[in-house]
Amino acid sequence: MSDPTLPADPQHLDAASVRATVERLDARIKARFPTRNLTRLPGQLIEVIDHLSERQSVWRARRRWLVVACRVSIALVVAGLVVALATIAVQASPAGEPHGWDWLSIFESLVNDVVFAGIAIYFLWALPDRLQRHGDLATLQRLRSLAHVVDMHQLTKDPERLRADFAATTASVPLGMTAIELANYLDYCSELLSMLGKTAALFGEHSDDRTTLATIAGIEELTNNLSGKIWTKISLLPSAVRRTGSAGTESR
Repeated sequence: MSDPTLPADPQHLDAASVRATVERLDARIKARFPTRNLTRLPGQLIEVIDHLSERQSVWRARRRWLVVACRVSIALVVAGLVVALATIAVQASPAGEPHGWDWLSIFESLVNDVVFAGIAIYFLWALPDRLQRHGDLATLQRLRSLAHVVDMHQLTKDPERLRADFAATTASVPLGMTAIELANYLDYCSELLSMLGKTAALFGEHSDDRTTLATIAGIEELTNNLSGKIWTKISLLPSAVRRTGSAGTESR
C-alpha cells in the first residue's frame, strides 16, 4: 500500500502528498494539544494548498486563452505599425514633387510609432507571466506571514523555565508544560515550518519566473532559520531536565 504523504513522482513535489502530510501533522497536534491555539495553523496551511491546487488547474486553461489573445493582439499591433508606416511614407511626399521625401518627418513619425508599438508588444508579451506572478506572490506572502505566526507560538516556550532555580515574575507567561510536552510542542512547530517551506516549493514546480523563485528561496531560508532557533531550544531540553531532576533529588 502506497504512502499518500510521499510524492507519486519521486523527482517532483505534488500538492496531494504535501496536503496529506499536513493533515497527518494536524491530527497529531490535535491529539496531543487539543486546547492549544497551535491546532489552528495546519488548517490554514491546508487552505493555502487547496487554493494553490485550484488556482493552478483554473489558471492553466485561462493562461492558454490569454496567451492566444495576447499573441493575436501583438500581430494586430505589428500590422497596424506596418500600415501606419506606409501611410506616413505616402503622406511625407510633397504633392508638387512626386519624388521628393520629407525625411525628417518620416524619421520622427517612424520613431514614435516604433516606440509605442514596442511598448505595447512588450506589455502584451509579458502580461500572462505578470498576472501569474501577481497571484503567486500574494499566496507566498500569506505563507511568509504563517511562518511568523508559527514563530510567535514558540517564542515564549523557553526550556530554561523548566530549571528548578527559574524565578518567575509577574510578567512571566505560564508555560503549563512538562519537558516532554514542550519537546513535542517545539517539534510540531518545526514540522509546521518545514511544511510551509514545502508548500512554497510547490510554486517552483510550475514557474520559472525569477521573482517568484527568489521569493520561494527567501521563504525557505526564513523557515530554515526559524526551525534552527527551535532546534536550539530542543537541544537545551535534556540539560534542563537533568538540572530539574538533580534539584529534586537534592531537595529530598
